[in-house]
Amino acid sequence: MTDAIQSQSPRVLTSWGLWAMICGAVAMVLVFVQIQMLSGQETASIGQQIGEIAGDIKRSAWRSFLGLAPPEPEPISSSRELFDMIFAATPVIAGIAIVLAAISLLMRESWRLGFYGVALGGGAILFQYLWWMALIILGFALLIKIVENIGDIFTFGG
Repeated sequence: MTDAIQSQSPRVLTSWGLWAMICGAVAMVLVFVQIQMLSGQETASIGQQIGEIAGDIKRSAWRSFLGLAPPEPEPISSSRELFDMIFAATPVIAGIAIVLAAISLLMRESWRLGFYGVALGGGAILFQYLWWMALIILGFALLIKIVENIGDIFTFGG
């Protein structure tokens, strides 16, 4: 009797759609972890950051003009390595979620779990892409303003 009940009950834990949904949810969480890691870093004031960027631009221009060798790069910290691993793992896990959801739909399992997996995985990829595009656009806008005003930064008085 129990064998007949078990054979008719849905197998949730062996469902491809469930694993697709779990992978999609993990990918979405990793996107939010990336954002938190970026915003949780201790930073200097905006004015100090702009001054450092402008100073780096000026030093780099003088080094290039005088034919000096570029400075040695600073070693990468372990938190940066962790961030890079999370950054690379997020779209991979999201892609796995989409593939698992496709397998779920091909195996004619419940469409809901497969749909949730695609939505979470695709949403994670899209959200990560849009977040980084927004940061890049804002970074370029900031650099354009710095370059436009670089003469005003280094003149004291008037």
